[in-house]
Order: sequence, then C-alpha cells, then structure tokens
Amino acid sequence: MSTISSVVIDEAVQTLRNGGLVAFPTETVYGLGADAKNPAAIKKIFTTKGRPSSHPVIVHLAAPEKFDIATVDWAALVSPWVQNLSAEALRLIEAFWPGPLTLVFKKHESVLKEITGGQDTVAIRAPAHPVAQALLRKFKGGVVAPSANRFGKVSPTSAADVRGEFEGVLDLMVLDGGDCQVGIESTIVDVSSGDRTVLLRPGIITPHEIFAKTGVQVCLPSEINQSAEPAALPRVSGSLRAHYAPATPLRLYAPGRVLDALSEFPDIKSRVAVAVWDSESSLVLDDHPSIDVEEVVVSSDSADFASKLYRTLRDLDQQTWDLILFPEPPSGEEWDGVRDRLQRACFGSGPSSRSQASS
Repeated sequence: MSTISSVVIDEAVQTLRNGGLVAFPTETVYGLGADAKNPAAIKKIFTTKGRPSSHPVIVHLAAPEKFDIATVDWAALVSPWVQNLSAEALRLIEAFWPGPLTLVFKKHESVLKEITGGQDTVAIRAPAHPVAQALLRKFKGGVVAPSANRFGKVSPTSAADVRGEFEGVLDLMVLDGGDCQVGIESTIVDVSSGDRTVLLRPGIITPHEIFAKTGVQVCLPSEINQSAEPAALPRVSGSLRAHYAPATPLRLYAPGRVLDALSEFPDIKSRVAVAVWDSESSLVLDDHPSIDVEEVVVSSDSADFASKLYRTLRDLDQQTWDLILFPEPPSGEEWDGVRDRLQRACFGSGPSSRSQASS
C-alpha cells in the first residue's frame, strides 16, 4: 500500500479548506471529497461527477488513533451530525467502525441540504483506509465523498482510475493510496426510524455478520410493511436502477448457459469477453466459430470477487469488446453486494448508459 507524506496530506487538507476537491482512497473505492460544511464545494462534486442534486452523499468522519480505539467516545464524534444516537446504532459503530459500514440517521439541523438531497436523514461512515484516516484527522471535520467517477459509471479502485476518469479537471488533487482492498461500496444500514434497522445497500458486511457481532437484527426493505409509510426508506447513494456501468454491454448468464447467452446476441456480437469461475473447467464454444471469445477467470470467493470486480469491468471496458458476459453470482447474502452491483451495471451498460444512468 502506498504511503503518503504528511506534507501531501497537509496540502490536501488546505485544498479542502479552500473549497477544492480531493480524491482519496478508502478501503471500498476512491472517493471524491469536499468539505461537508461548504455548500459551494459540495455543489462542485455534483457538477464534476454529473450527479443529480437529489442524490444524497455520505459524510466521512475521522476514526480515532488505533491505540485508544477501545475507549473512543463515538457519540461525541457523531452527535454534531445527528439528531439522536440510539443504543443499537452505537453498538453497530463500536463493532464496525472504522470500516465499510454506512449508517443513516435523522440529521442534525445544521447538516446542509446539499448533502442529504433535501431529506431529513444523513449518511455517515468512518473509513478504515490509513490515507483516508490521516486526511480526515488533520482536516478535523466531515468530508463528503461519493465515488470518484462520472455519475453512473464503474467506481474507481485505484488512483489511475480516478485520473483517467477526470482527465482535464486540472485542479483535482488525487491522493494515491494503492488499490482498494474491499472493492465495492460500503454496506448502508438505516437506523433513522429508531424502531428498526434496515439494509438499504448490501456490501461486504452482511446482516448475518451484523447480528453475530452486535445482536442487532437487520431487516430487508421487502420485510417492511410498505403500507405504513409510502416513503418510509430514505434515498441513499448507489440505489438507482442503473449504476456502476461500463460503456460495453454487460449481461449475466445462468450456470452452464454461456452458449444460450451468446445466442441471444447474434451477428453484431463478434468479440465477447466471458468471465468464468476459477472452479470451473474451460468453456466449449466450438458452436460459435464466428465469435472471438476470450475467457476471463474470476474468483469463486465472494470477498476476492468483490475486490477485483470494478478493476475487471474497467479493464474489459477499455479492450473494446462487443459484449461482456459475467456468471450470475451464487445465492447467499455474502454475494448480495456484488449481485446488486452487477445487476445495476447490466441495466446501465452499453453506449446509451450515460443517458440511462441519469434517468
């Protein structure tokens, strides 16, 4: 992992204080950061990304130094941003922060509407990446940071991805912290109602793991009685139907059905990249002599698959394939995060993905 000098961190802090943008690594993906108390800077994020202003962003807070992490007063850290901190929310924080878990609270009245998309809730997390922690500690404030990519596109997991995405944005400072370890965005859990904890976006931290470590039962949106409140669940990052999408058409295939998937896309699909599980033998594609097929081996371990997903999609997208085929992830909540990202990526993929993502 790259180390970054304190001089560079100081420069990044000054950039944020001056209302500029700083792209920085987290353990999940790279974020495009701005001072969470500066409305003009936050608007600059939305403009740079091409992101709708109604789409809320996550506030990132500094985690404490490692040596006193057991005794940290998380309530003091979070309370300027939230209306109330329930005992359940505090248990989640103590178990998973710093780390890839975002919590959605009823917001404090001082939280800017530019952050929340006009809602009465705010999403907060404390990232675990050492570069993110160093930046946030020195900044001594909240930093909003959606993924550092054009809206709807594949999220970046390296500094090179960020630079490639925003080539020509001359005043963007990029902190290089190496490749992101988790590789997909944080799990988002809603604790704003006070009487239930709801999964809003799956990630590497699963409801089962949350229950095992904290005793907190996380329910799925489908388990809530929707008739009680039509708009019960807050909008959060990454919840649009089209998201994380490559410009190349991306489709999923069912187990053992690669040939069926290929036959759905005749003639015009002459060059196809097919992702196959590392646990499976090579494909037999003699039935399609006219198709130039390349196999890309992907891990059958869910965490490893997640960590390489966006890297693989970005690389394939740059290789000008006509079609990318990925296997459907197996059932099981440890796969829910990558399944969610792949389904949204499929829906948004292809040459028209730019217009789809914004709808």
